[in-house]
Amino acid sequence: MSVRQRAKRRAPARSESERQAKLQTILDAALDIFLEKGFADARLDDVAARAGVAKGTLYLYVPSKQALFEALVRSGIGGPVRAIEQKVPDPDISAEDQLRGLFLFLRTEILGTRRRDIVRLLLMEASRFPELAEVYHREVIVRGLRILRCIAERGVARGEFRSDEIARFPQLAIAPALVALLWTSLFQRFDPIDIEAMLEAHLMLLMKALKGHPS
Repeated sequence: MSVRQRAKRRAPARSESERQAKLQTILDAALDIFLEKGFADARLDDVAARAGVAKGTLYLYVPSKQALFEALVRSGIGGPVRAIEQKVPDPDISAEDQLRGLFLFLRTEILGTRRRDIVRLLLMEASRFPELAEVYHREVIVRGLRILRCIAERGVARGEFRSDEIARFPQLAIAPALVALLWTSLFQRFDPIDIEAMLEAHLMLLMKALKGHPS
């Protein structure tokens, strides 16, 4: 590698857009390394090498391996969830349409993208590194459950829903997404399942329950 090439490789990002692009390259590399080697055995040197940056450059973005995982969660899933959070108060959207939009997000933006690999990584490592589960819970789960409760409570208040089960147990609404994630990771090649159809079937059952008589 020439002196010019080394200088170019280590050159700091010159704009916010360039900085964000480089950060995304680092996060993509981190996800690859974490999945390949596991969180315990992954090294920042490996991430830097995969991203094509100097290790010193990587430290300009994240100070530690755990901070790298946190950035991966915040950027990969936390950001989109916060965007949905801002749309929930819209009074012109029915509770049913909001639930349908949330399911569409789960199907297309989580299960249909590399974001599903972040969840897979968490399932693999959370028992050994509970701090990773705490990060994901704080950045994603708490917000997601709050969104579901808000939608369900509004639906009950407006008379759209007769049951408040989802307000009390929002985990019930997202359970099929976890089933889909586990199934596609472990069993899909042996026993393929139509994830889109499964989520739609769950949503139909959910809406019937919410609009029916409370138990």
